[in-house]
Amino acid sequence: MATTQVSKRPSARRSTVAWKYAMAVSGLVMLGYLLVHMYGNLKFFQGRETFDSYLHDTLPHMFYPYLPEGGMLWIIRVLLLAAVVVHAYAAVTLWRRNRAAAGYVGGTRYHSKHNRTGIQRSYASFTMRWGGVVLLLFIIGHVAQMMPNWLSPGGASDSKYERTVNGFEIWWVVLLYTIGLLAVGFHLWHGFWSALTTLGQNYSPTRRDSTWTRIAIGISVLLTAGFLSVPFAIFFFGAGS
Repeated sequence: MATTQVSKRPSARRSTVAWKYAMAVSGLVMLGYLLVHMYGNLKFFQGRETFDSYLHDTLPHMFYPYLPEGGMLWIIRVLLLAAVVVHAYAAVTLWRRNRAAAGYVGGTRYHSKHNRTGIQRSYASFTMRWGGVVLLLFIIGHVAQMMPNWLSPGGASDSKYERTVNGFEIWWVVLLYTIGLLAVGFHLWHGFWSALTTLGQNYSPTRRDSTWTRIAIGISVLLTAGFLSVPFAIFFFGAGS
């Protein structure tokens, strides 16, 4: 008696697609936060009173009295932390599956010199993994720096404006911040394009023909330049002194 087996699509394949979507959505959440964060940083150029007032008065009272004081900030923190954890876990999961599927044996695999700048190849895509590690370390350090006097290399102060000026007058602080922001820029360059491709919004046959490539580069340059404008203005031009 013949029996017919109904083949089922491997659950791992469905899971891989799900993780790609999770990585794309969590990445876009973090991008939205970065844009808002950059807007807040640029208030530095409006002076100490405006900058400190924005951080100490405006942000804690978002949606008040509908939310308690600081409530919206905690919602943003929880969502951002969840996005970072999901993004990092998805990246590691997909990397391990891709490594297994690519046929790594003894730490090596087949390499081809052809199509080095093909559909999904760019300098940013080659730096995604290590750039992501640098970015994670940068986020940890930056969060510690943002907390009141947790990490204040230039000296503790109740004024965030003063802590910012004191910190970015030190050359190695500016250097580490620059390295971190360059990692952010390269990560966004590839990540934004890849996220929209995963979500089905990129219809171009190659990366070079894609309008989203130019938009991704533009967003990366905008965010990198926007964030670096404050430390460079302080260190090179004495802003805030």
